[in-house]
Amino acid sequence: MPRPRAAVAVLLTAVLSVFATACAGDDSGGGGGSGRPYRVTIAGSDQLGGAPVYLAQERGLWGGDGVEATVTTLPTGRDALNAVLGGQARFGVVGDLPAVTAALGGRDVRIVAELSRFSDWRLLTRTDREVTGFAALKGRKVGVPQGTNVEYALSRMLASAGLSAADVTVVNLAPNQVTAALARGDVDAGVTFPSFYEAARTALGERYAELPFSGYTARTLLVAGPGADDAAATAVLRTVLRARQAGDADPAAARRAVVAQSKGALQPGYVEAFQPRYAYGPSLSPELLAQLADEAAWAKAAQSLPGPADRQALRERLRPGPLRAADPSAVTLTD
Repeated sequence: MPRPRAAVAVLLTAVLSVFATACAGDDSGGGGGSGRPYRVTIAGSDQLGGAPVYLAQERGLWGGDGVEATVTTLPTGRDALNAVLGGQARFGVVGDLPAVTAALGGRDVRIVAELSRFSDWRLLTRTDREVTGFAALKGRKVGVPQGTNVEYALSRMLASAGLSAADVTVVNLAPNQVTAALARGDVDAGVTFPSFYEAARTALGERYAELPFSGYTARTLLVAGPGADDAAATAVLRTVLRARQAGDADPAAARRAVVAQSKGALQPGYVEAFQPRYAYGPSLSPELLAQLADEAAWAKAAQSLPGPADRQALRERLRPGPLRAADPSAVTLTD
């Protein structure tokens, strides 16, 4: 059951208070040969998209690269990004769209790496609503957590049928509220994070229906706030690279570590089914830049954001130095 808004607000306030305390003691001047660790705070969101970060935390891998990390997961990438922009965290594991909207809003967000890619989306609906194709969404109510990359996934679903958000009634819901809204009949369809797909199937039973969609590749990013220096970002990325290699060498153990680190937020069955559908590997590529530009154009039109959406403006948000220092082959952007 979704928690009341007041309880969620209290929880977020408590978590961000912990981040603020940790950030106050951040020391990005350590590491290297100084004998002192880089003390960093990392605000996470999508636990499968950022699986190498959580594997590093569960396995205690940070120390090998001179990092002392505090990693905490927030409900959405939007929340994680706000923690970074507000100074409660030095780094964030966030979706592509929150980073784009922050850039268009003039916020100082720095994209240091793409961590993973995922394109196995589903439109969740009910058999009694007879939504047998995306064109059937016209005039319907669709629940979605606005401000997240899930909202952009919905826009691509609609566009595939020649529709836009103006053709539907978009209902802003928290990710864990979409299932309950469908069960009550408050919405005709919904799009949410993959970790809630099985809950919707269970809640709706024989009424459950879905439409698969692979026309949008969501990219989980590692972003840095103004207070993070390149040396600390490089050290974090080196640990992430080693965690990715550990996950590739023993996928089953990596899945167990991600489940353990989630502290009940992720179920083993979900991780078993969906982690293989993610493509991992820190990178900065022309393909990423092209997608960010497409999303920026959509966000400007949908949300009336003021900043420039051209590729050059977005290219300035990408900071390849740390990843190039950690793994030169992972950066294929041209300067």
